Amino acid sequence: MSNSSPGTQGKILVVDDDRLVLATVVHGLARAGYEVIDADNGDDAILLARANKPDLALLDIRMEGKSGFDVAAYLRESLGTPFMFLSAFADDETLARVKELGAVAYLVKPLDIAQIVPTVAAALANRRAQPAPPPVRPAPVAAPAAVTTDPLANPVPIAVGVLMHRYSLSRQEALTRLSRLAEGDGRNLVDQARALIDAVELLARPGAP
Repeated sequence: MSNSSPGTQGKILVVDDDRLVLATVVHGLARAGYEVIDADNGDDAILLARANKPDLALLDIRMEGKSGFDVAAYLRESLGTPFMFLSAFADDETLARVKELGAVAYLVKPLDIAQIVPTVAAALANRRAQPAPPPVRPAPVAAPAAVTTDPLANPVPIAVGVLMHRYSLSRQEALTRLSRLAEGDGRNLVDQARALIDAVELLARPGAP
C-alpha cells in the first residue's frame, strides 16, 4: 500500500552526500510528480524513513557514518521499503552486496534524471502490483545469519550496470549488448541478466580462477 500523499506519484526518499547530485535528483523527481524527502547522510535517512514511511528509497552507497548498505538493511528489516542504489562504484564486491540486500535496481553514476525517473516508475508499479511483504526481522544473536536466496525481481538494471562499468559503455549500448548475449544464448533478457550476475559473483569468490 502506498504511503504517498493524494495527488502524488509516490513518496521517495533520496540519500546522497553529494549535495549537487542530491539537489538534481530531488528536483527532477519533484517535477515528475513525486513527493520527495531527502538526506545527505545515512543517520538522517533512517530517521526520515521511520517518520515518513516512503514508498521507495534511492541510496548512495559510500557515505560518512552509516553507508547506503546500512540504510538499505534498516529499510528491509524494519519497514519493508524497497530501495535502489545510485553509485559510482560497480566492483564485484559491491554488486554482490547489492544483490544480497535485494535492491530493485542499481544505477551507475553519472546519471541523468531522464534515466532515473523511468526506473523509479517501474519499481513503484512493480511494488503496487504485488502484496507488500512483511518486514524481515533480524535473527536472534545465537542463530545462524539469514541468507538471502531469492533472486532480484528485476536483475536487468544491475546487469546493465555491470556491462557499463566493465566495457565503458553507455546505458543503451550496455542494454543492446545484453540483448545480443541473450539472443545468442537462446535466453530471455531477465534470464541472461541473472546468468551474468551469477558469473560475476562466481568470479568474486575467494579462490576463483
